[in-house]
Amino acid sequence: MADPNVHTLMDFRHQHHWKAQRGEDGGHKNQTGGDGRDLVLRVPPGTIIHDEGTGEVVADLGFGDRCVVAPGGVGGKGNDRFKSPTNQAPRESTPGEPGVERTLRLELKLIADVGLVGKPNAGKSTLLASVTRATPKIANYPFTTLTPQLGIAELDAERRVVLADIPGLIEGASRGVGLGIEFLKHIERTKMIVHLIEARPEDESDPLANYRAIRAELEAYSPLLGEKPELIVLSKVDLLPDDSARRAAVDRVRAGLRLGPRDEVFAISSATRTGLRELLEACWAHIEREHERAGAGSESR
Repeated sequence: MADPNVHTLMDFRHQHHWKAQRGEDGGHKNQTGGDGRDLVLRVPPGTIIHDEGTGEVVADLGFGDRCVVAPGGVGGKGNDRFKSPTNQAPRESTPGEPGVERTLRLELKLIADVGLVGKPNAGKSTLLASVTRATPKIANYPFTTLTPQLGIAELDAERRVVLADIPGLIEGASRGVGLGIEFLKHIERTKMIVHLIEARPEDESDPLANYRAIRAELEAYSPLLGEKPELIVLSKVDLLPDDSARRAAVDRVRAGLRLGPRDEVFAISSATRTGLRELLEACWAHIEREHERAGAGSESR
């Protein structure tokens, strides 16, 4: 069962065998054995269950979904089931059956509206902490974030955006370099991507080259991932000297990426909260459009 109050698969790391009750034996006086009681395992929403032997995907669980991965033991038949015209008082019954045995592999993919991507130290964790109540680890060195972090940004009482901070990606991530495909898979479920580019990288790298490197990894990992809606965000603009320098930085990104007039580049500072509201409103607008398209698609079917 996918339980929104469960966030990790840690319980399954330390316990590998889970056993439901077998069916009870049938008995005399028409006593049919009871079926084995259900063993309900709670997993986070976004858990994919694989059959380890066949590779088959048994289930892909969203919020509140349930599935039976291994039927439990059926109770045995009581003696009345064996009554016949020549045997009105049979003494035989059948034993209860054991449950089905199965070896499964669990994979967790986060479910979020927005995936935050970018190079290490692009400011993703600081952004998440600034717009949500999440408390990711933040420090000024690569791979501070070693696990994906979720947070909920509340625009108002009725509008919420779930964001996932994906650990910083590097070139070769789609081949497993660095944290690699361990975390690229989590972006697949998001409705859109917010791509952070440092306005003034501390390693003096080129912001445009950094953007292109991450885009290449996303597209190499999954063509569908490369086609997701994306907002481009120039982060840490408080490190630039003035508004003129910030506008110039945005213009360089627009020109370097050959963006059209409708393609917006957001300039933000999580430290001063500059541009955060505008960014969240744009995320919400994208998510609403995705919901409308999904609804129109289901109606056409």
